[in-house]
Amino acid sequence: MPKHALRRVMAATTVAVGALALGLTDATAQATPATLDYVALGDSYSAGSGVLPIDLTNLICLRSTANYPHVIADATGARLKDVTCGAARTADFAQAQYPGVAPQLDALSTGTDLVTLTIGGNDNNTFINAITACGTAGVLSGGQGSPCKDKYGTSFEDEIEANTYPALKAALRDVGARAPHARVAALGYPWITPATADPSCFLRLPVAAGDVPYLRDIQAHLNDAVRRAAEETGATYVDFSGVSDGHDACEAPGTRWIEPLLFGSNVVPVHPNALGERRMAEHTMSVLGLS
Repeated sequence: MPKHALRRVMAATTVAVGALALGLTDATAQATPATLDYVALGDSYSAGSGVLPIDLTNLICLRSTANYPHVIADATGARLKDVTCGAARTADFAQAQYPGVAPQLDALSTGTDLVTLTIGGNDNNTFINAITACGTAGVLSGGQGSPCKDKYGTSFEDEIEANTYPALKAALRDVGARAPHARVAALGYPWITPATADPSCFLRLPVAAGDVPYLRDIQAHLNDAVRRAAEETGATYVDFSGVSDGHDACEAPGTRWIEPLLFGSNVVPVHPNALGERRMAEHTMSVLGLS
């Protein structure tokens, strides 16, 4: 072959190989998604309060390194910034919850890709007041009747509607403003009580038979407030009403996601255990299409 013809062949081959390599590089880049910048906000259900191991960098927030945000980050390879904190209210998104604990919204930026949160259960002290009031009434009544419902009626739900619901909307709008490019997931709370009373559960969750569905209705109202607030602010609502049914605090260890008030395995009662945090993570990833 003449030298000039050979040079032309070699040049063409070099161009073809370069184009092939460039094509492979582009395909690889497209096949490998960018790492998500993930910020976890929220209260003790997000923090995994009571689940070991404890995050030693911030003991006051009772945050676990096995909470659902860490499970999601481990599964997706996301860069996690976890500012969840036990006892957080919606107001603590914009203000310091404790000295030295920055407002949770400060963790967000225009570069945030994903935000998850549970919030609202501590507004008006809804969870603690309802559980304490109904537990006390249950003990005094020997588990009979509906003394808590008879005394408090719609007061818990009225507070949710009047105060928590608008606060949730405002908080989610603030999240969207701070992280305008992020996908925001507002999680509902997994069921604490069964739909109807389980007499064998009274020693662990001392709520009168008629107040078991009463407490569940209060939680359903709170979750519905979270759902409506999410839908009205462009966030994704992660509904646990179906998947957590049959995994309430009255179920046996290994089945329940929520620990009971008494004789549970967590130092923080009426909160998700390690299994519950894992299942919350898995369902959230399923709803969001994360892998």
